[in-house]
Amino acid sequence: MNLGARIALVCLGVAFVAVVVAGVVSTRQVLSTSQQVSREFLRSQADVVAGQLAGDRVEQVLERQGIAIVRISATGEVSGSDRAAVRAARDADVARVLTGTPVTGVSGRLNVEARPSGDGGFALVQATETSGAFRRLVRNVLFALGVGLVVACLAGLALGSVLTRPLRRVAAVARSMSAGRRDVRVPVTGPAELAEVSTSVNVLADALQRSESRQRDFLLSVSHELRTPLTAVTGFAESLADGVVTGDRVAPVGTVILDEARRLDRLVTDLLDLARLGADDFRLDLAPIPLDQVVRSAAEVWHARCQARGVPFSVEITASPVVHADARRLRQVVDGLLENALRVTPPGRPVVLSLSSVLQVRDGGPGLAPEDYPVAFDRGVLHARYQQSRPVGTGVGLALVHGLVTRMGGTITAGPAAEGGAAFTVTLPPAAPSSPVTSTGAA
Repeated sequence: MNLGARIALVCLGVAFVAVVVAGVVSTRQVLSTSQQVSREFLRSQADVVAGQLAGDRVEQVLERQGIAIVRISATGEVSGSDRAAVRAARDADVARVLTGTPVTGVSGRLNVEARPSGDGGFALVQATETSGAFRRLVRNVLFALGVGLVVACLAGLALGSVLTRPLRRVAAVARSMSAGRRDVRVPVTGPAELAEVSTSVNVLADALQRSESRQRDFLLSVSHELRTPLTAVTGFAESLADGVVTGDRVAPVGTVILDEARRLDRLVTDLLDLARLGADDFRLDLAPIPLDQVVRSAAEVWHARCQARGVPFSVEITASPVVHADARRLRQVVDGLLENALRVTPPGRPVVLSLSSVLQVRDGGPGLAPEDYPVAFDRGVLHARYQQSRPVGTGVGLALVHGLVTRMGGTITAGPAAEGGAAFTVTLPPAAPSSPVTSTGAA
């Protein structure tokens, strides 16, 4: 059942309940009022008859009005020609009139008014005349119910059509989006709730468009990064296969092929790790790790690599914290940050690996715009923004570093460095005091 039909049914149900409640209340009010009117009339008749009961004519007049007379003897005996009236009089305890006070009572639908008269008394008994009024009331309630239901049904259908029109537009836009279109948007109209739904769908469409654009740029950058070493490997391998390179030139060519193959291996490994980060089977061997050992081990490798590029490399260690982390993945984080720093740092500018209560990698490169630091770890964002102005990677490295640090329970932030470039700060959870420390070596 669609939303419009549901709204119509709800309106119909509300109208039905309202009419039924009104009918029940009004019925009770009419019956109560009718009984009260009958009792007032009977009371006035009793007062009139109290002094004229000796004549048969009065009794005949009352009987023609539907009023039965019950006589009360001086001993409290109740008698009369109408048995129902006699029972009602007894139920009302009309013998109390012998004390000289009027008695008013009700027995079922019969009203009883008793008065003292002479040595005894009498009681007038009359049924509450509600049958005709009740039938008229039921007819009126049923008529009102029918009219109310018809009006509610029409109002519900109209209201449902009006309220669901924006939802139908949202559904049409969603179908277009699922078919691949990203240029469609929902007009933001209607009540606040429906306008909020339309706005949310539009925001989702914008996010999907940006995400797909980033994904395309990322795939293009990865394709370029893969193609470059593949081209070198293919070209040099063909030279060796064709015999163009011989003698003493074979070894340098083999070294180039090996370096490019390792570069390809690192890129493919990073891509696989990045893809597996969100999976449940991504394994982490967490243990207490002395962070200064990791820093010293990485410094030995990166000092030589920076020196080969003419980039001064320095290590600053002011503390030796023990963290709860995976030693291999932690080294992967340090290598990823240093590789990113070395790529953008020109010769003569510094790269610093610092350790205090946190781990930090700073460089003297061009740095980032202030608005780019919060998105530095989004895959492919920096590549898209800086590929025309500086050497940039695919964006896999920083995204992978962020994912690894997060999986180990830590945090990583980016900001400006004192050396002029960018600084990446890693904070890892400390190891428990009683945990045995795992020694790490060079990776």
